Amino acid sequence: MRIEQAEHIEDIKTGKFVSIAGKKSTFFSLITDVKLEVSNPDILLLPPTADEPLLASIVNNHGIYATAMVRPMLMMDEQEQPMPVKSIPSHFCPVHEATAQDVARIFGDEHDESKRYFNVGHPLDMDTPVCIDLERLVERSNGIFGKTGTGKTFLTRLVLAGLIKQEKAVNLIFDMHSEYGLQARQEGGNKAFVKGLKTLFADKIAIFSLDPVSTRRRGSMPDVDVLIPYQSIHVEDIISLESELNLHATALEAAYLIAAKHKENWLAELLRQGDNIKDFANEIGAHPESIAALYRKLKRIEHLPFFVDRTAAQDDVISSMLECIDKGISVIIEFGNYTSTFCYLLIANIITRRIHAEYIKKTEKFLGSQNAADEPKKLMITIEEAHKFLNPTAARQTIFGTIAREMRKYYVSLLVVDQRPSGIDPEILSQIGTKIIAQLNDERDIQAVLIGANNSNNLRSILASLDTKKQALLLGHAVAMPVVVQTREYDDTFYRAMGQITAAQINAFVKELF
Repeated sequence: MRIEQAEHIEDIKTGKFVSIAGKKSTFFSLITDVKLEVSNPDILLLPPTADEPLLASIVNNHGIYATAMVRPMLMMDEQEQPMPVKSIPSHFCPVHEATAQDVARIFGDEHDESKRYFNVGHPLDMDTPVCIDLERLVERSNGIFGKTGTGKTFLTRLVLAGLIKQEKAVNLIFDMHSEYGLQARQEGGNKAFVKGLKTLFADKIAIFSLDPVSTRRRGSMPDVDVLIPYQSIHVEDIISLESELNLHATALEAAYLIAAKHKENWLAELLRQGDNIKDFANEIGAHPESIAALYRKLKRIEHLPFFVDRTAAQDDVISSMLECIDKGISVIIEFGNYTSTFCYLLIANIITRRIHAEYIKKTEKFLGSQNAADEPKKLMITIEEAHKFLNPTAARQTIFGTIAREMRKYYVSLLVVDQRPSGIDPEILSQIGTKIIAQLNDERDIQAVLIGANNSNNLRSILASLDTKKQALLLGHAVAMPVVVQTREYDDTFYRAMGQITAAQINAFVKELF
């Protein structure tokens, strides 16, 4: 489009949301680029100087102008039915900034009775909510991407709060850095703290802690102290640690040989061997060096207090998690001071594999009975450092790759959070339904995160122009069209919207009483 002289070019920003009034349809579009033009190239050879205001005025009115590349993303006909763009508007159609009504028509209204929409921000230079469709969000696995320091955690907490508030899915959150359950430090120079999900939704959240001492130091009691017996660790859980532990293929083969003989007690038997490695290897028919290497790598499990022998485990903690999920209570697993990638990968694999297996049984029971009471609750599993679980090697072997490819066949989906999407298997990325993308600089990451997106070249330029914080590109299954948003503030106004009573409200109430 050509920008009118009365419009200041610096107000026209990439990612801005505009509408084009066609003869028969309205085209909702994004500005993807802005460019200066001249009617005569000689103007650039001898441009007017600051001492030639009259010449500058004449040239400004007749010789120079600006254009913006506008990409139609959605069209709406006279019957107000949104459709994919299959045409373009004709010449001389007016282009306007989108109105609040336009945004609501396309992205829905958070106050809709269906409770399916949730406000995540507003378009650039507008104060109108942009909502994601939570019912469509939980239909597939989703991703939140951005380089370190762009606010991925706050975006994730925002989306999870919406799912919990509107009760569209139960969440299982592997909280590597203990940032989702209780209070967390606000990003940036501000030293203030923000409320965690447990604070906002006390009766809808259960905290399972691997480090109860750390949880108590931060001012809360965990709902459950996590203890996991060795017998819950399967060889498949060790496969995801292949690169982390630098395990050779022969060591994994040895693990399978041990499991074939000792079944679920394979790890406990291995860790008991000590100086008897050679005899143990001969007993199961494995190479002693392979068994010795496996023993050395897994010996560190004995130093983690939340792994115990079955005789010391009072209850099955994973069964407790399933009970919470069945009641609609989301589970946050806090790692406290045990933030090594080894712990995170191992714990996440053990718990997710078991829960997924239970969900398969629940789904098969529901399909057999067709009784609504047997239908499983939708479960979304949140994992950070997703490229560790979903790289091309691990994605073919671990439970997370299976879930990502299943498209919620068994009522389970993923919310992957990652700063290096280029490390994730391209096949998995292509299955991600909705993407919330903060700033990315690495060209490989930008290329990877736009796999499967229409008009990826245009979206690439928009991604490059995002601010470091509080801006994100939304695209995919849960939004009608790609849009750049200034993300919603996570503050007292947000807490009130979530039903939380703030200190200011309490003080006002006390003043009214006395």
